[in-house]
Amino acid sequence: MTTGNDDQPLSRTRKKEQAQQVTALAGQLCELSDNRFARIELPAEIIAEAQIVRQTGGRGSHKRQLKYLAGLLREDPTAVGLLQTQLGGMDQIDRGAKKQFHELEKMRDRLCDAKQFDQACAELQDQAPQLDIKAIMRLARSVHQHADRRAYREIFKRLRDELP
Repeated sequence: MTTGNDDQPLSRTRKKEQAQQVTALAGQLCELSDNRFARIELPAEIIAEAQIVRQTGGRGSHKRQLKYLAGLLREDPTAVGLLQTQLGGMDQIDRGAKKQFHELEKMRDRLCDAKQFDQACAELQDQAPQLDIKAIMRLARSVHQHADRRAYREIFKRLRDELP
């Protein structure tokens, strides 16, 4: 078979692989949440077809519409590149948000652990001097003394809302 150099055409296998990649990309586009889908910038024809795919209910008809959308994408390589870039950017944002969420959980857990409480409070005051540390300390003590689940959740909410 050919290698796909400029002087030789792509092999059938390579063409099929590329078509499957574009179909998978179209599937990712159609599975986005409404909020994320609204932020995607693509040609109007592709967006309209993606809306149709998202609204199609039956399995067979959904698959057919998805393949049609993939065909439209294959006709416009710039749209494929644009879509890959946008979906990749969303993945980066997701990873950053997950990392921040886990860091907040760790800080809350350290505040709610009586052994690590003092060190976590000092660290929290250094990180965010604007934070109402007295209220967080009161909530953490409630967790220490009474295993108060409401206070445990409230600490996380305050950290999430007030930390940068």
